[in-house]
Amino acid sequence: MNLSDRDAVLFANEAFYRAFSDRDTEAMEKLWSDKLPVCCLHPGWGPVFDLQAIFKSWEAILLNPESPKIECRNPRAHVYGDVASVIRFEELPNATLITTNIFHREGKVWKMIHHQAGPTPASPKDDLGNEKVQRLH
Repeated sequence: MNLSDRDAVLFANEAFYRAFSDRDTEAMEKLWSDKLPVCCLHPGWGPVFDLQAIFKSWEAILLNPESPKIECRNPRAHVYGDVASVIRFEELPNATLITTNIFHREGKVWKMIHHQAGPTPASPKDDLGNEKVQRLH
């Protein structure tokens, strides 16, 4: 795996969480691929496969003042040619989620094709003691 590919995927993943943190619907839309089939699985929701429906789901979450703030921990990126995944923890005020984000390289840019988040009993501290924290406001 090329280190620059891994860094680029982590950058794309951080852009996703920055859009979430900033409640920026336009930035969120720009992150998603419009070339491949996509899927988004929000905690407690059914799967959303249509790109426009994914945008609407994020709009509902991002524009909701009750949406929680999250702390993201321990991203792990794996690159498989033009596809990559990032798994990380999201800590909410009353729960810990584990997320999987899958990206596809489109030219020089990594675009999201899949996001899934769900509850986990694991703790970020369980992940080999890596306690790097990124706080999102």
